[in-house]
Amino acid sequence: MIAALRGTLEQRGADRVVVDVNGVGYLVHVSSQTLAALPPMGEAVQLLCHTHVREDALQIFGFATPAEQQAFELLIAVSGIGPKLALTALSGMPVRELVEALAAGDHRKLQTIPGIGKKTAERMVVELKDRCAAIAGELAPAEPGRPATSMALPAEVIEALVNLGYKRQAAQRAVERALERAGQPPPPPEEVLRAALSTMREP
Repeated sequence: MIAALRGTLEQRGADRVVVDVNGVGYLVHVSSQTLAALPPMGEAVQLLCHTHVREDALQIFGFATPAEQQAFELLIAVSGIGPKLALTALSGMPVRELVEALAAGDHRKLQTIPGIGKKTAERMVVELKDRCAAIAGELAPAEPGRPATSMALPAEVIEALVNLGYKRQAAQRAVERALERAGQPPPPPEEVLRAALSTMREP
């Protein structure tokens, strides 16, 4: 069981990265929020991990924060929600916001996440409401010293690009490039959107 990885960030995609650990490259699936929190390629990186074993595959899911990992493991405990949909949910809104929506039984808010329909949202609330109510106040901010709202930035801008007619994967790549060029702290959403649109027009 792989619980964490520490190495060099070798590759990054729309929803995955490759971490080189002493010459071995590990493919790790990540949310857009974790992706935005990672350093540039070639730099040192550390990820918390959840190892998902199936009959035909072994997959590693990585997280920048313990809160995101905790939320992921809560989600995959829900009937009908697999690791990919759980990761989509984590890309759809910040961890604290997601947990608070579950604790409040806010079906409509949960349905704003791509791939989460009415029945799935209702099932999530039924199975997780009490557990999320117990931990909602204990969750630390998404990243020390960084407002939780900034972690929603990639998903917010990605959704804006998708609404403009761009494919989701292309939108994710454009936002990633825009954030890498902007550095820290992240700029306002409208600036990231302009920068992402600019990168999508590049040859």
